[in-house]
Amino acid sequence: MRRAIVLYSGGLDSTLAIAMLQRAGVEVLPLIFITPFTNPLSKTGRLDKAAAVKQAFGMELLKMPLEDELLALIKNPHFGRGRHVNPCIDCHLLMLQKARELMPEVKADFVATGEVLGQRPMSQHKGALELIARKSGLGGLLLRPLSARLLAPTIPETEGWVAREYLLDIGGRGRKRQLALAGEMELPQYSSPAGGCLLTDSGYARKLTVLLEADMLTADNCRWIQFGRFFNLAPECKLVVARNEKECEKLWEEVRVGDVVIRPQNHKGPTAVFRGRISEASLRCAARIVAAYCRTGKEAILEVLDEKGGVLEQQAVSPESGEMISRLLIQ
Repeated sequence: MRRAIVLYSGGLDSTLAIAMLQRAGVEVLPLIFITPFTNPLSKTGRLDKAAAVKQAFGMELLKMPLEDELLALIKNPHFGRGRHVNPCIDCHLLMLQKARELMPEVKADFVATGEVLGQRPMSQHKGALELIARKSGLGGLLLRPLSARLLAPTIPETEGWVAREYLLDIGGRGRKRQLALAGEMELPQYSSPAGGCLLTDSGYARKLTVLLEADMLTADNCRWIQFGRFFNLAPECKLVVARNEKECEKLWEEVRVGDVVIRPQNHKGPTAVFRGRISEASLRCAARIVAAYCRTGKEAILEVLDEKGGVLEQQAVSPESGEMISRLLIQ
């Protein structure tokens, strides 16, 4: 039995690719890359991908962190960006190169993905798919089961490792055929189609661009800006104000050494995390913004905490003006 690493995101297409290869008699090793760009509060992020793979296919999920190298590509992509800050071709290349390096360790014969010809304008047109296969070093050892019949035959096909009858000719941006196939195969759990990478989200991209310009692009900061309203107070300091209780909880999880936490002391209101080189003036501005979201309509009493939750001070603060909030808010 031949063995294949399949790049797995938890989404419909990669789940189908696993199911198709399993039907074709291939031993599948699903591989997921851990990045800062999946929001754990979204449906995609909440999906327990390891449990989903175990339930659907009876196999364990391989996991590989992919942070520093991906952040370097966001700063300086070789093949450019998509509509927002997404370096899709570079990202796919990096993932496939990592999968190729893993092949000897797990004794895999080839690599497969859930890519569909024509589904994404930047990274899944025919020229891009050919470029990615070549530059990754995989060449003919890269199989795209959902679109294989629309592409040149690969080594798994010509060598008889995967019979062509198990492969498909899906192309374009529609998902009807994939959804029908998922129903036919009775796949129990996958993320909603077209969900996933935050780099393709316009709102998140605007926040990330601010971090890029401030030279604050780190994995911690990429996670931190997911959970609330993001304020660009100054080039050297930023503020995130939670919008609801779940975001308050998540923000606390993202607090790091050197951060300042601001929260209401005597009434309901949001938690906020202040990060960067903090001055007295910027801290006062941050507190006024938090007071504005307390919706008391008057002065609010706020606690300023260190990263361990210790109270540094209490402040009586008047709400910031709507005009100033609009100017500083990145959305």
